[in-house]
Amino acid sequence: MNTLISILHIGTAVFIVGPMAIVPMTAMRALRAGNAGQVRTLATSTFVLSLLSLLTFLFGFGAMGMAPKQYDISFADTWIWLSIVLYVVALAISLFVVVPSMRRAASALDSAPTDVSGRVSPAVASDAAAARKSGYAAISAGSGVASLLLVIVVILMIWKP
Repeated sequence: MNTLISILHIGTAVFIVGPMAIVPMTAMRALRAGNAGQVRTLATSTFVLSLLSLLTFLFGFGAMGMAPKQYDISFADTWIWLSIVLYVVALAISLFVVVPSMRRAASALDSAPTDVSGRVSPAVASDAAAARKSGYAAISAGSGVASLLLVIVVILMIWKP
């Protein structure tokens, strides 16, 4: 059972937490292109992936609880509690900074005139630039910080200082 929980922990980290960190970067590309629908869809994806990342968190507790006694793993270990804190901060940034910024940016793009393809018309590029600036920095900074925190968590999981 310990092996199964460890596989689930690592699998969800790769297939849920990884995309949670990468999807906002795709949204920044869609924001630059002026595609409001894609930005909105990616905001929803980021939100869902962020919530699903709690599975990795729970499986981590399961793996810790089922670890053989010889490893003597507990919440008092620095790498455990620090990983928990960093993950919770990354999750909060994703849910309360990145996703709302993506939704606001999509709404700002919706208010700009579009061409037949649904993209912001080149004739109103200055308005589109203002719409992009309204959320681009927050998405970029928030997703960058969250990704950096998640990389530190991975390092702690491997290094176990």
